Amino acid sequence: MTSTFTDRFREGSQGRILVHLQGGGATVDDLARLLDLTPNGVRAHLAGLEREGLVLVEGKRPGLRKPSIVYGLTARARELLSRAYLPLLQQLLSTLRDRLAPAERIAVLREVGRRLAEAAPRVSGSRRERVAVAGRVLEDLGGSVTIEARGRALALVGRACPLAELVRESPEVCRAVEALVAEVTGLPAREECDRGSHPHCTFVVGGS
Repeated sequence: MTSTFTDRFREGSQGRILVHLQGGGATVDDLARLLDLTPNGVRAHLAGLEREGLVLVEGKRPGLRKPSIVYGLTARARELLSRAYLPLLQQLLSTLRDRLAPAERIAVLREVGRRLAEAAPRVSGSRRERVAVAGRVLEDLGGSVTIEARGRALALVGRACPLAELVRESPEVCRAVEALVAEVTGLPAREECDRGSHPHCTFVVGGS
């Protein structure tokens, strides 16, 4: 979980709602009672969390007069709330650095990217259509991506890097995403990522 997400939700009511939903689905009345909030206050927080893709409707629970809507966490919210992912990945990459030569590390990460692509939709059509699908795949992984023309090529430009905490110490992580983009589009791709104080991703697809 990134520090930005943690800091934002650590103390607020939305964060408390997310923490409670980790234990299973809950209704508005459940959350109002548990968190000492009004039902209308809970509804307002849930609406905001739904807009951000963190909460969804899981189903309905029978009631005396009418069913109550049951809310739960999205997969994205569960990933963000887990404190294990980032330190585990950092230690994994550190172990790879200790045990493998640079070329071997890059080969492993490229294979990781190709395997990630196996779950992505198979695409055909124009280069722009293929790049657009790759952009959606990156956004599903937590990025925010636009497509820009770069001469005869197209570039996927991320305004924020979902792997920012990793790439500063392990820049070769970008090669995994490079391989993912190439596999999804079926076209040559190269990374031109900015790994400075505010990392953002750039993957150029096609061109000479």
